[in-house]
Amino acid sequence: MRRALQLARQGAGHTSPNPMVGAVIVAPDGTIIGEGWHRKCGEAHAEVNAVASVKDPNLLKDSTIYVTLEPCSHYGKTPPCARLLIERGIPRVVVGCLDPFPAVSGRGVAMLREAGVEVVTGLLEQECRALNRRFLTAHTLGRPWVQLKWAQTADGFIGVPPHMGENPLRMSTPVTMKLMHRERALCDAIVVGAATANIDNPSLTTRYWPGNNPLRVVLSRNLSLTGNLKLLNDGLPTIIYNGLKSEVTGAAEYVKMDTADPMEWLADLYRRGVTSVMVEGGLQVLQQMIDCGLWDEARIETSPRRVGQGVAAPAIVGQMASRHLIDRNVITCLLNA
Repeated sequence: MRRALQLARQGAGHTSPNPMVGAVIVAPDGTIIGEGWHRKCGEAHAEVNAVASVKDPNLLKDSTIYVTLEPCSHYGKTPPCARLLIERGIPRVVVGCLDPFPAVSGRGVAMLREAGVEVVTGLLEQECRALNRRFLTAHTLGRPWVQLKWAQTADGFIGVPPHMGENPLRMSTPVTMKLMHRERALCDAIVVGAATANIDNPSLTTRYWPGNNPLRVVLSRNLSLTGNLKLLNDGLPTIIYNGLKSEVTGAAEYVKMDTADPMEWLADLYRRGVTSVMVEGGLQVLQQMIDCGLWDEARIETSPRRVGQGVAAPAIVGQMASRHLIDRNVITCLLNA
């Protein structure tokens, strides 16, 4: 199962909205005879790739397959993997964790057992759930997994007054910037408020990391966005949640929301197939998510710089998950326990 987890991680950034899944097929003597992982959304699942990699199909009838997530039981973009395992005569299936997705949710295990297959569940369950925390959170809570992200100075500021002449305030190093763009590539969508969009004029792309660009999302109740923003003019998809209109202009989609409750736009993103979002700012948006409890992880980068005054960083309390010194900056990860 640890090898299956290792394989599954190779799909990071490419499988969403599907989960990352790895599979390993083992002969009775403990020899690995096949392995595979879900490489990309819409392509073959891990179990299919593992079965296809077995050189002698006759060995399958005595083998065990270890898979990090419950085999699917429904026809989506690909046929059900549970049916494939039954047809190939694999007698034993070991599952890391069950799939909360409504179309599966225990049905894969039930299908296998009804066909006489021995099924063991819960092996390295904690590790398997952690691997797909974005996917599992989304389909359990009906909203995307939410990662908050900001950079702050050593004295606790995320920005400085305009008269100090540095907007946005640069705190990331070339190394930590690349790592942050990797985090972007792992999320389906990236969210900023109107003030951040206007002041920073960001692209919100993964230009420093080889990965998919997330869907850009701007929160602007009064549509106070300036017309020259990259988010509105570079031709990449952007959703603007606002209180005034719903229309499509080029690659920008304006979606009217009756309230400023963040659960409203989170629920809309979930309906669109978004399973994870990164909230990059600004302060008002970040603090609102914290105050509402609508966050799962916070990634805080602390620079050794000190500025003495400015916009204070959000106030947050969470469970420490990790802390690393990277290129003179400290990257802290908090969980909403």
